[in-house]
Amino acid sequence: MSYWKIAWRNIEERALASSLTGLSMALGVALMVLVLVIHEVVVAQLSNDAQGYNFIVGSGQGSKFEIVLSTVFHVGTPLYPIPYRVYKQFTEGEFAPYTDVAVPVCLGDSYSTEDGQRFRCVGTTPEMFAKLSYGAEDDGTEKRYRFAAGRNFKQENFFEAVLGSVAANRTGLKVGDHFRPTHGISGEGEKHDEFEIVGVLAPTGTANDRAMFVNMEGFYLLSGHALAPKEGAERPRAEPGAIRPLPEAQREVTSILVRCRADQMMAPMAIEMGVNKGEDRAAQAVAPVRVVEQLQASFLGPMRMILLVLTVLIVVVAGISILVSIYNSMSERSHDIAVMRALGASRTAVMSIILVESILLSLLGGLAGLAIGHGALAIASPIVEHYTGVTVRAWNFTWQESLLVPALVAFAALVGFLPAMTAYRTDVAKTLGGAR
Repeated sequence: MSYWKIAWRNIEERALASSLTGLSMALGVALMVLVLVIHEVVVAQLSNDAQGYNFIVGSGQGSKFEIVLSTVFHVGTPLYPIPYRVYKQFTEGEFAPYTDVAVPVCLGDSYSTEDGQRFRCVGTTPEMFAKLSYGAEDDGTEKRYRFAAGRNFKQENFFEAVLGSVAANRTGLKVGDHFRPTHGISGEGEKHDEFEIVGVLAPTGTANDRAMFVNMEGFYLLSGHALAPKEGAERPRAEPGAIRPLPEAQREVTSILVRCRADQMMAPMAIEMGVNKGEDRAAQAVAPVRVVEQLQASFLGPMRMILLVLTVLIVVVAGISILVSIYNSMSERSHDIAVMRALGASRTAVMSIILVESILLSLLGGLAGLAIGHGALAIASPIVEHYTGVTVRAWNFTWQESLLVPALVAFAALVGFLPAMTAYRTDVAKTLGGAR
């Protein structure tokens, strides 16, 4: 029998004995994979949510974070509305020459299901889906809104609505159904008039999947949504067959999504400076991309680092377990090591065999961890997409994962060095003599 056969038999025996240690290594790597992939998905979603326009013009009385959170992510309490004349500045006024698209957004209503789920109702115009995008493909092509069912609502049809994919899935509403928004975001206010659903958006992976969009013209006609009419002016009533749009003097908007003209290089600066440093301080222009980058740097980055440190510690503990397991077995294997030496194995060869054993255990645990992590994502992906609209590409590998294999090899070599040195120093004559 050659010493290589003895060495391979030892590796097989130790692999079986160290299966639990390998499992802990696999679980540590799987957790690391989940942290890396989920972080990438969250960052991609946040970035997509903030694309398609250059600025959000909102109340001058709140912070830029509040404006972005309420308008883009439909989170938190909407700020005080801004005068309708600010919106007109982007369509007919001083900012019109720099503006490609200006889409008004009106917040303040919600819709609650019988089981307590609540969704934001957003008053806007058809341009939201006809002229804005919600991100870009890898080649730079804009992602345009598509309809999984039905169509976009029409400006002249005041009480039409479009649902995001998640809102449609979780409420069970479909094209042709009607729903009644509730005044306020708590879901406990007065019930409004009915809106007819004419379209359901295809999944976008953005916060808009969780929203319910209604025609702004109908939104204005709901109770509590209009400014008090001027003296002598008649308040229009939303009665069938006699619906008239709300006068502009009685209108307000929560925010405005503004996309600058591509042929005007100075357009972003002109709009930002004009709104933020002009005489009218009723509004402020916020670049959502910058705010999202700040959110990522302030919260997501540190949180990801903490989770990665925890998973690395799990891997380190698993590596130490491998070290202890191999080192404790050295006394039992000293006779086999001495036999290998007697059959012609050099000290370096024996040391290398122990190192290979450590590397194999770590490498197999790491590969199993990669399979477990991505397998778990593949199982969870359709569920996550159904309930959140977020697409998780389970078998897309991040660049950080490519560093795991060489890192595990280096770590395993370091872990196996101590037992390898023990094997290196085995006294053949003493060991075999004691065996007799």
